Amino acid sequence: MKARKLNKAKAWLICCEKSQIVDSDSSDREVEEHKARNKAKKQLNNKDENKAEDKMERDVENKVENTVENQVDKTEDKVGTKTQGDIENEVEIKVENQRNKTENKSEVKTEDDVKIESQTDEVENKERNKTEGDVETEVENKVKNKIENRIDKTENELETNTEDNVKNKVENKVEDQIDEVENKEEWSKRETESKTDDDIESKIENKVENQMDKTENKLETKTENHVEVENQMEDQIEKVENKVRNKTEDDMENEIKNEAENKVEIDSNVDNKVDNQEKQKNILPTSHTILTLVGAQHGASLTADVTCSDNRELHHCMSPIIMATLTVFARLVSSQCAHAKLLRLTGRQSLFAGCDAGLVYGRSAMACMCTDHGYDYDLLVIGGGSGGLAAAKEAVGLGAKVAVLDYVTPSPLGTTWGLGGTCVNVGCIPKKLMHQAALLGEAVHEAATFGWQLDPKSVKIDWEALRTAVQNHVKSVNWVTRVELRTKKVEYFNALGHFKDAHTVVGVTKKGEEKVLTAKNILIAVGGRPRYPDIPGAIEYGISSDDIFSLERAPGKTLIIGAGYIGLECAGFLNGLGYDTTLIIRSLVLRGFDQQMATHIADEMQQRGVKFNYQAKLKKVSKQEDGRLLADWIDKDGQIHQDVYDTVLFAIGRRSLTQELKPENAGLKLVTETGKIDAVNEQTNVPNVYAVGDVLYKKPELTPVAIHAGKLLARRLYGNSTEQMDYTNVATTVFTPLEYGCVGLSEEAAIVLHGEQEIEIFHAYYKPTEFFVPQKNVDRCYVKVIALRHGDETVLGMHFVGPNAGEVIQGFAAAIKCGLTIPKLKSTVGIHPTVAEEFTRINITKRSGLDPKPQSCCS
Repeated sequence: MKARKLNKAKAWLICCEKSQIVDSDSSDREVEEHKARNKAKKQLNNKDENKAEDKMERDVENKVENTVENQVDKTEDKVGTKTQGDIENEVEIKVENQRNKTENKSEVKTEDDVKIESQTDEVENKERNKTEGDVETEVENKVKNKIENRIDKTENELETNTEDNVKNKVENKVEDQIDEVENKEEWSKRETESKTDDDIESKIENKVENQMDKTENKLETKTENHVEVENQMEDQIEKVENKVRNKTEDDMENEIKNEAENKVEIDSNVDNKVDNQEKQKNILPTSHTILTLVGAQHGASLTADVTCSDNRELHHCMSPIIMATLTVFARLVSSQCAHAKLLRLTGRQSLFAGCDAGLVYGRSAMACMCTDHGYDYDLLVIGGGSGGLAAAKEAVGLGAKVAVLDYVTPSPLGTTWGLGGTCVNVGCIPKKLMHQAALLGEAVHEAATFGWQLDPKSVKIDWEALRTAVQNHVKSVNWVTRVELRTKKVEYFNALGHFKDAHTVVGVTKKGEEKVLTAKNILIAVGGRPRYPDIPGAIEYGISSDDIFSLERAPGKTLIIGAGYIGLECAGFLNGLGYDTTLIIRSLVLRGFDQQMATHIADEMQQRGVKFNYQAKLKKVSKQEDGRLLADWIDKDGQIHQDVYDTVLFAIGRRSLTQELKPENAGLKLVTETGKIDAVNEQTNVPNVYAVGDVLYKKPELTPVAIHAGKLLARRLYGNSTEQMDYTNVATTVFTPLEYGCVGLSEEAAIVLHGEQEIEIFHAYYKPTEFFVPQKNVDRCYVKVIALRHGDETVLGMHFVGPNAGEVIQGFAAAIKCGLTIPKLKSTVGIHPTVAEEFTRINITKRSGLDPKPQSCCS
């Protein structure tokens, strides 16, 4: 009876595992596994007899319980409809069949084998306790290994226990588990869904076929609907064109004119309208419908220049009636390309008003822009700096085909760099990092006053480590920039470009190979490079801002020629890093900035140890035998001075790289000796040639300015925008040790524009809270606000010297653009204790003569 139940348990577990009666293949596999077990049995080693029985009992109990529990869980997950009696009958039949097969093929098995088999079957059933798909692929590989482990455990148990004890223990546990399973009502749920593989495959195939039939029916329906819609559209277009052809030219002109009159306000001067019409006839798009309206003799290709006789854009020299007429024409044109061209000619919004410009022009114009005008590209950008890259990426997003040429000519010292322009490689980014390094050194020295236990004298800079860290970051930005161009489908050429004509640029690679590129529009964004004075030894022994950030040796004792923002920033961080620094200043400090603030910055830097030599002039630089540099210079009194330095850095200004472009080949005019271009809304004297960034005459030489101007230009060229760049009230910051940020007019400029009696100057000294513990001077930090004296007291300029000046002034720049007034500024409640709140506390004017130094920090 017990043997019968044992076989019944084995049959049930196998049945539940595979959801079908074990066939002859499984029995054959059992015989093979039995042979493998016998072979493994001969290789067993005697193990600890005292632990064998306990280990065997625990393993058998756990395996049997886990196996049955897993089967119960699976049984509970399924729903069935068979009764308990049906299930019992089926189980009895399955168990009986399995018992007969097992007895026929296992007559030679010993009692020991039966015990081993009952143990190993438990392992096999657990390994098979997986989905049907997993059983076929995993059971053969995994079961054999676990069977061998089970044989080891069982053999030890058989050697230390009687056959009857082992048999009774195993059979009793199996019986208990079987009884529990048979008593659960959920058992029926599993059995009713246990079907053969053929049933499952058949059901899946039927479902797939039904789904395919449904999909084909839907596709056929959609195709029929699509064809019907296309036929309707074609009929409608044909009707419109037939209607247009059947009308006389006069009838159609009158009809279009009437429709236009309902949309726009008509100019009262009819003669001017007729003149404007005659001027524009030669640039109307090529289209059968349009030709019918204006007469074939006046039709012209879409590739015609879209300009008036005075080189203005078309929509600026057309009367409202002509713009409205072309808009109506656009509705009749079936060609998407012609449609897009018409809309760009008129300066009107797309018929798909409200859609993103990139979607409208990206789809309609991208496919036909290049093929229409016959050039390689819609836009060719010369220069891989911030402004040029911003314009390129924006234009691509609006559907234009764009290429960028960029090449860095090595400095006299041999320094070169990657894609990204001055800001990324030798400007804003490395400068700010070295500025931060200097501030950290200052903070370390002040930390002792805040209780930090350290020796400030032992703190020193490792130039090689700093240089490496800075250059690693710069190179990472180079790489990201290159990847972004590739991602946005901007074609990049590492070549030095120059004009062949107004639409053609020749790019020369490092190997001297030439590549000729043509474009409808060309953007100059080449930026500038440092200038060197015409004195002996300047180029041979001097360096510039192009070199300092990647200088392989420590700068050591440094002489800086020039006191613009580049010279002061370099002097500031070099002095902060611990290097002896001297400035030679020929004229003004921070020319172009508020001079009171410039003097304040210079005085503050001198307190930090930077040497200033005013109204001095460098005469020559020579190299000594020990490799150091001897500098000869003359002071304001004509006295000649000599001193030895490790580094001489020139920061006397920059020149534009426009002269290397051979601008005469394109008819481009330069207005200064340094190569500046005078442009109106970024458009040069050559209609299809534009410029952004540092090459522009009398425009701020700032990275954010170039970026914004480049984006706006691309939107006007390819996105139907009319927004122009506003170069007024642009905020900026000089990153000296104590930073100087400003926005709006300087005091000198305000007096020139409005008169001294018409402006009011508010000012105040302040001391940041964090300055009190290290006992810094109270007159270091200073704010000034310039406003109109009368009316609503509009703020004209704001100036700030103090920590994090750039972060402070940015927000006030937005306020000035929104029309900030003194009453509004005073009514603003500041955040305390911060340095930015000082702007909201100003109440002393220069005119009053009162002392602007603070009396209390909190009242």
